[in-house]
Amino acid sequence: MKDEETSRWLVLVNPNAGVGKGEKDWNTITGLLDQNGLRYHAIFTGHRSHAMQLVEEHINKGVRKILVVGGDGTMNEAVNGIFNQSSVPTTSITLGMIPVGTGNDWLKTYDIPGDYEKVIPIICREDTLLQDAGMVKYRQGTEEGSRYFINMAGLGFDGFVAKKTNHDKDLGRSNAFIYLKNLISSLFSYTSSQIRVVIDDRELNENVFSISIGIGQYNGGGMRQAPQALPDDGLFDLTLIKDLSKLSVIASIRRLYNGTIGEHKRVITMVGKKIRIESDPPVFLETDGESLGHSPFEFEIIPQSLRVIINKS
Repeated sequence: MKDEETSRWLVLVNPNAGVGKGEKDWNTITGLLDQNGLRYHAIFTGHRSHAMQLVEEHINKGVRKILVVGGDGTMNEAVNGIFNQSSVPTTSITLGMIPVGTGNDWLKTYDIPGDYEKVIPIICREDTLLQDAGMVKYRQGTEEGSRYFINMAGLGFDGFVAKKTNHDKDLGRSNAFIYLKNLISSLFSYTSSQIRVVIDDRELNENVFSISIGIGQYNGGGMRQAPQALPDDGLFDLTLIKDLSKLSVIASIRRLYNGTIGEHKRVITMVGKKIRIESDPPVFLETDGESLGHSPFEFEIIPQSLRVIINKS
């Protein structure tokens, strides 16, 4: 049974991703998978963290190939399942994604198309890269939590907007522009925080509007907040935006999308392997679009620890 499982893909389908796009498009996707000769076993996720549980369970049964049909959040759950299991090294698992979410930011760094007819042949070629992963420790009230991620973490304003966006998604109010809508509306209720950042042996103390910590380059549905990030260089790319007026934030939105945010005079960019962040008052965190807890945070890079399917053409 394990030999059969090793050669067959576990396909995790999030039916709710992309406001129900996962379920609506599944017949089209499964037809293309069959047409391309992919051997697979599909399971629909039923609740938050279900993908994480399924990945752990099926790796223990012998699965070594996992395909996510969902968005960045489902991908993040699969990654955490891979890192939480202890049966095999994380690099023994091949992980791919067919995007049906609203953001799909992880794929953008690799220039992987969203079109099913284009992305499925890429999956079948199985060209892979060993990319870095990040691990963050955070607080949830008085408890400490931890999470792995493979694209980007955001805190301060980023974490605040993600919290509102995820609340909208839970209520079924989601579309391609939901992050941008919440970004603009959140300007009127968010205040900057005094934050201490220790990145390797360097320290910053600033009144901070937002911080992004990137392995990949994109977040927030196409914002390029870490334009120089390389997913396999063993480094986090940190973009720190100092306190800005509301008008300055609105005027700078285009920079968030075109990759020139680092050129702004109120922005600091740095790279490093370990990052500690403390703040007053506490700030919220998101990783790969998933809302977590609050500061203090400790980030650590795990170099070339995840085998992912990329577009080499």
